[in-house]
Amino acid sequence: MISLVPPDIAARADALAEALAATAVERDRVGGHAAAERELLRESGLLALTVPTSLGGLGHGWSTMLAVVRRLAQADSALAHLFGFHHLQVAGVLLYGSAEQQARLLGATVTERWFWGNALNPLDKRAIAVDDGDGGLLVEGVKSFCSGSVGSDRLTLSAWHEATQTALIAAVPTTRRGVAVVPDWDAFGQRQTDSGTVTFDRVRIDPEDLLQAPGTVPTPRATLRSQVAQLILTNLYLGIATGAFDAARRYTVDSTRPWFASGVARAADDPLVQHRYGDLWLRLRPAAVLADQAAALLDRAVARGAALTAGERGEVAVAGAEAKVLAHRAGLEISSQLFELTGARSTSERLGLDRFWRNVRVHTLHDPVDHKLRDLGRHALDGRFPDPTPYS
Repeated sequence: MISLVPPDIAARADALAEALAATAVERDRVGGHAAAERELLRESGLLALTVPTSLGGLGHGWSTMLAVVRRLAQADSALAHLFGFHHLQVAGVLLYGSAEQQARLLGATVTERWFWGNALNPLDKRAIAVDDGDGGLLVEGVKSFCSGSVGSDRLTLSAWHEATQTALIAAVPTTRRGVAVVPDWDAFGQRQTDSGTVTFDRVRIDPEDLLQAPGTVPTPRATLRSQVAQLILTNLYLGIATGAFDAARRYTVDSTRPWFASGVARAADDPLVQHRYGDLWLRLRPAAVLADQAAALLDRAVARGAALTAGERGEVAVAGAEAKVLAHRAGLEISSQLFELTGARSTSERLGLDRFWRNVRVHTLHDPVDHKLRDLGRHALDGRFPDPTPYS
């Protein structure tokens, strides 16, 4: 997919991936906040990748961003996650925000080189918003799984508005009074995604902070944010799967000893090994093709603007679900089976090959893949599109 993006962007992505790969194994062991590596992302200029040129950004489409996510994830899926979720917040401003908000927030994203974090966990309704009687709102509570929150400059947050029984979405400085980011992420994979817990202590939300006011019914175009999110995850899985496949292939060719009964001098010449690599390739390749098609469909849907219909939006959701299911399977299968092809010595902690499985296992639990299969089954049986939710 990276071959489909402009050469200058591909070169930047390749350089970033190589720099991240140099320290990925050791940083995966240590975990914590990858401050230096986040600065590499910032210095690359790619945080402005999807910001329109009219606002000073690079003005590239979502398919280009997703290609970069996939390329970075081959080397370091945690930093690729941070990069992708930064652009998910940019997408939120573009899809929900007014022209004034876009100019102010995205213009500063370019000039101030802001790194955006996420506190928009729609299933976590513990952050409650109440009217303050003075035209604004106050948010009190907590949000978990806040990717990129640690070390961020700005946050996109959601909060449950009791009066209307709906959610609001707002963009605020991470340093706003009452906002506290707790670096408590302790999963066994994706260890440097800065996915802390964010607490809100009577945090003021002014009208100009609101990207989606309480009681707002989102348009089909606005609900594309969930499709951007889903395809970021899909390309993270594909990047991990590709990185695992490449690492296993190199190890098999260079280091794996052939099994004594194979009758060959090199493990790579063993027909059974070749068969297994062919099988794994056929898990990876279709997932990549469908992910590219879904990304192109997303670009076309965004370009439709306010004219986008619910049916057109549904087609994006179906394409995204197809790609995500296959990427989910490819990531888990390849990252697990690689050890059967590389042999016992490949389990050395020095190599860190287990990080591929740990990272994709943690991340594929983001939302149940069975619900994607159900949505696809419904569509196959009666043409029903997935209901627009933050996950579909």
